[in-house]
Amino acid sequence: MSEGSNTPGPVDPGARVGEGSDESRESDPSAFTTSSALRRVALYGTVLALVAFYLTPIETGLVTAIKTSEAVRTTLPFLPPGPDGFTVEKWVYAFDALSHGMVNSMLFTIPSTILCAVFGSMAAYGLTLVDWRGQIAVLALFIAGIFIPYQAVIIPLSEFWSIWMNLDERLAFLWALPLLEPHHATILELIVTHTGYGIPICTILFRAQYKTMSWEMIEAARLDGASLWRGYRRIVLPLSVPMFAVVFIFQFTQVWNEFLFSLTIIRSVGDPAASVTLILSGLGEALEGVDFPLRMAGAFIAALPTLVVYVLFADQFAEGVRV
Repeated sequence: MSEGSNTPGPVDPGARVGEGSDESRESDPSAFTTSSALRRVALYGTVLALVAFYLTPIETGLVTAIKTSEAVRTTLPFLPPGPDGFTVEKWVYAFDALSHGMVNSMLFTIPSTILCAVFGSMAAYGLTLVDWRGQIAVLALFIAGIFIPYQAVIIPLSEFWSIWMNLDERLAFLWALPLLEPHHATILELIVTHTGYGIPICTILFRAQYKTMSWEMIEAARLDGASLWRGYRRIVLPLSVPMFAVVFIFQFTQVWNEFLFSLTIIRSVGDPAASVTLILSGLGEALEGVDFPLRMAGAFIAALPTLVVYVLFADQFAEGVRV
């Protein structure tokens, strides 16, 4: 073939196939639309399956709580009862049985949650934004405190409060005052126990936020003559509000749902200081068996305070998680 020949050379078959497929996709948009629709169907199907997976236990519990004992035996757990099997009597009885325990749980859950948040914030401030010798060793102790299992402190905790401290006798002079009763000594023991056990994890949560704060801002405040306390109160504390919401929700849920410390310190369901989880553990038990509708109703009633806390602090919680 001469150098100036205009005869076309060999054409790459792969290039033609690729160009043809691109042109076919451009000329036939229905193929792209179909694949996109299939992906959407698969995505929505997966989401609906996950929603059903997580909500089915809740639906089953709610349906069980409005059934009579006879309807529980004759219907499937997730199916609603018929007209003869519907009742709200279990909810009324469960509320009457748990109301006193819910008051007791509030009396030690709210103070211990607030104390954990305040002390955890202050400890994290000293371990993160203040430079001093030995803080790494102290931080290691806080981290170690998170991993101490509840079961490891049951016997020492029981002996500490019942033998060594015995607050019921030491504070006997207070029980003559209005609104104070001897079982409030047990409530105080639970407040101190939950506070001591919750401070380490709250400290680590606050420290995670404080590590992202500007060190120059804290240093500038110190150069202006601000003390450590003033710097914490005027700068660090206002910036910690979202994390306080996170810690409050987390710690409130932990303390409210805790059972082992209540069983160790209170010991008896009939004790005037019995918590809601302790009473709930024996709710619905009888010689003829377990009253599952009553127990389900009690479980949902006991969960209401944590749900209310989540609703009230939802926005601050979301902001604190982002921080």
